[in-house]
Amino acid sequence: MLGHLGFSYVGLIYLLMLFIPNIIWSKSQPIDSEKTHENKVLIWFERVGQVGCTGSVLIFNDFNIATFSAWSLWLISSFLLMIFYEICWIRYFTNEHTKGKLYRSFYGIPVPLASLPVMAFLLLGIYGEVIWLIAFGIILGIGHIGVHIQHLKAIKKVE
Repeated sequence: MLGHLGFSYVGLIYLLMLFIPNIIWSKSQPIDSEKTHENKVLIWFERVGQVGCTGSVLIFNDFNIATFSAWSLWLISSFLLMIFYEICWIRYFTNEHTKGKLYRSFYGIPVPLASLPVMAFLLLGIYGEVIWLIAFGIILGIGHIGVHIQHLKAIKKVE
């Protein structure tokens, strides 16, 4: 349950799926972007979760693909959530770059650019049976989803 040390190529793939759209986004900020005052506690949770998840997915080889079994459905479900995450980024990049487009739901999933990768990392942690990723995923979820909900509420006040 603690994890076996070793490089995870699956973790690297997840991080690439996470970081590449975010790098592109840094050059395609919403046109109606303005500074939002974010809760410092949520930011702290987000940063700790980001560092913990990034490290965990790379240093535990339990996430690498093993012989197919019913347990593999955790990995498949996790990867599908990452695919949905990529679709949400494509949806943002191919539309007008506004905060409303950035935070809109995806088939009923609120703030999908925050919630989908968090859920994917939690399922990946279950698949690999690595308590560290599960714990850091929960910490990340509290902060990252919390901050995004805060942004969404600020947008709705303006509308």
